[in-house]
Formats: sequence, C-alpha cells, structure tokens
Amino acid sequence: MTRSNYGKHGDQGPMRRESAGGPAGRTAGAGSVAATAQDQLSFSVRYTLLEYTSFMWQHAGFLIRRRRIGRLATWWLLCKSTAAAALHFVLQGRGRHVYDFTIDAHGIIRSSGTGVTLVPWGDVSAIRRYSCGYMLVLARGTLPIPFRCLSASQAGAMDCFAVAVRAAR
Repeated sequence: MTRSNYGKHGDQGPMRRESAGGPAGRTAGAGSVAATAQDQLSFSVRYTLLEYTSFMWQHAGFLIRRRRIGRLATWWLLCKSTAAAALHFVLQGRGRHVYDFTIDAHGIIRSSGTGVTLVPWGDVSAIRRYSCGYMLVLARGTLPIPFRCLSASQAGAMDCFAVAVRAAR
C-alpha cells in the first residue's frame, strides 16, 4: 500500500489492490467479462449488522454444506463463523462507512473514507446470489452487495457479470 497512488478523489486515502497479481492464466477470464458486460454500475452501500450477518450466514452455509459434515458440526461452524463475522463487522466499524462501488468491464472499484480498493475480474472467482443480494467471492475475501442498493437494470447487469465470471472459470 503506497501513499503516492490516489484514486480519482485524492482525499479518500491510499489505493489498494486486492491481490498482488496472479499467474498469467488467471487474468485471461477478464477478457470475456469485458466483452460481455457493457454497463457501468455505480452505487453506494452502508451495511447494517443484520444484513451483513445474513450474508455471512448464507455464504458460510454454502461453504460448510459442501464439506458434508454432521448436522451438529454444521450448526456449530455456522454459528461460530457468523459470530466471528459479526464481531469483525463491529470492531472494524463497517457500519459507520459508506462504500461507493463502481463495477465495469475492467473490474470493481470500492471507495470509502478509508481508501480505494481495486479488484480486477481475474481475482473474482464467483458471484453468488443469496436472498439478500450478491456475494462476490474474491481471491482474498468477499464483497457483499445488497439488492436494496441496486435498481432492476443494475441487478440484471450483475446477473450478466455473474454469467461471464462463471463462463471464464
């Protein structure tokens, strides 16, 4: 993270890149996303604790069910991982920040008062749709996007991005 790289809003802090770059083969999928998606989505998100834990509960449920462990162990891991996510939400002050997203053919830009994060499409491994919104699964972490922040046309564009990411993998 360098202080010399600032985004379009110089007062928003340093620009971060989610990954330091991967193998050359990983970025090949970005071309198909660029060819498929013509829209640029711009929206703002201010997460609530209930909304964030709902995303984490559903995403953890998906990951844990794939492991095919017992019912008691599944319930325990779901509760433990969701509680840890809620604790991190509170400790990191995620509910106090407004995040501005721009999603286009080149990738995802998330900016807030603490800085700017750039995520190229090569680092997006999946876009999952849950009952409360979309979950962008990245090489390192996730980005939840609630439905309440998207218009109907933006949700359709997100579906197109999801299809393109799935086809690129």
